[in-house]
Amino acid sequence: MLIVACLCMEASASQVTKLPQGADMSEIAFDLCKTGSRLNCIVDGDTLWSNGIKIRIADIDTSEVGAPHCAAEKALGDHATVRLKELVNAGPFQMQAWRGRDEDKYGRKLRVLVRDGRSIGDMLVSEGLARTWGGKRQPWC
Repeated sequence: MLIVACLCMEASASQVTKLPQGADMSEIAFDLCKTGSRLNCIVDGDTLWSNGIKIRIADIDTSEVGAPHCAAEKALGDHATVRLKELVNAGPFQMQAWRGRDEDKYGRKLRVLVRDGRSIGDMLVSEGLARTWGGKRQPWC
């Protein structure tokens, strides 16, 4: 039993070391996620994969693209997804830990993406493509 616990702790530690928290992300090129392997790609306006780890941008909420409730939500979500791809590929940024929790209920790492002292999430909010995360989802339709 102790061996199993040690192996689980070792696996968790190796995943944390692969996650580029606070690291300069200038060497990674992100594309839109497709089916299959998800190493470095954009899922939607507030979710991406980095080094094989799923990241939820913790300081914002964007509309859904996978199961939208109306056409306007889908269109806004698609726009936010493309814009996030542009922003993360525009230059170096860092991933910073979210206050309070490391993961959401879906197992995604909670991170704030920061470039030059400004949250990339805030950039999406200022462009009308996201909302500041208030702890609860709000309808987009």
